[in-house]
Parts: sequence; C-alpha cells; structure tokens
Amino acid sequence: MSEPVTISITRRVDPEREKEATAWARAGQDLLAASPGYLGSGWVRPDPTSPIWHMLFRFADAESLETWQRSSERAWWAASAQGIVEDGRQELRTGIEGWFDEPASVEVLPAPQPTPPRWKQMVSIFLVFYPLSLGSNALLGWLIPDWDLWARVFIAVVLVTPVMTYLALPFVTRALRPWLLRGR
Repeated sequence: MSEPVTISITRRVDPEREKEATAWARAGQDLLAASPGYLGSGWVRPDPTSPIWHMLFRFADAESLETWQRSSERAWWAASAQGIVEDGRQELRTGIEGWFDEPASVEVLPAPQPTPPRWKQMVSIFLVFYPLSLGSNALLGWLIPDWDLWARVFIAVVLVTPVMTYLALPFVTRALRPWLLRGR
C-alpha cells in the first residue's frame, strides 16, 4: 500500500483580487472533496497581508493525486484563476511531514456573510423606527407635555434606542430574513 502524498503549491495572489482568490480556493476545495482518495486541503499565508499563499492538497496515494491532476475539473479550475493567482513552486511530499512544514502560521478566511441591499435595510429600519418613534412621542407628549421639544425628543431617543437595538430590530430582521436575503 502506498503512502499518502501532499502537494504543496506556492501561489501569488493579486491583493486587489483577494476575495475572488478566496472564492476560487473554496471552489477548488469543493471540487477536490469529490475526488477519489482526497484526504484534505487548505491554505496558509505568512501573514494576513501577504500576497503569497501556500496551498496544500493531500491524497491517499500518488495514483489518486495523478487522477486529480489529469481531471477535467482540475483543468477548468486552474484555468479559471487566470489574472487572479499565479502559480509558483510545487513540491510533492509523502508521509505526514507535508502538513507541518513551513509556513508556520495559518489564516482561516471566513465566508463573507450575505448582506441585503441598502434599500431593504432601510425598509426594515423604518418598520421598527416609525412605530416606536410615534408611540414614544405620543406617550411623552401626554406624560410631559410642557417640556421643551428637544428634551422630549432626547428622552424618546434614550428610551427607544435600546428597545430598537436589542429587541425590535433583531425581531424584525429575523422575521424578514428570507425577504432580506432573497437573491443573495
């Protein structure tokens, strides 16, 4: 039985296209996951601002790696990186040492959270703010009608801000989540 094999590839990423490179690397990992003999993969960088990415792919044996390297999926994936990343040095390693060689630091890039368009955010805030503002101003106008307008508004803002921040807005955004993220 042959040993596991790790391929280490050094790539240079255009700093202005880092998000695209991250998506490209994730797409490669998704393709790799379906490849026979695939054991795992990842990427490391010397520091978060470095344009150099060290990509590691681990396979159960050399034959599995060869199958991946000759696959049409890999050819498509590698071609899709033009202008985003440049290939550099490649090394094949057997055994476990491939996971523990340089570089020594690891950066995990989280998947970006989808955000709704600003107009949908505005609608959500309006649905919370208008009734709270109307209610608080009506209540304060009844409780303290002889106070100056600036003082009543200040008290209303002090009372409404925590309610809006901690209760009403989280409730409305959870309720509207399917609509807010539709198409994202």
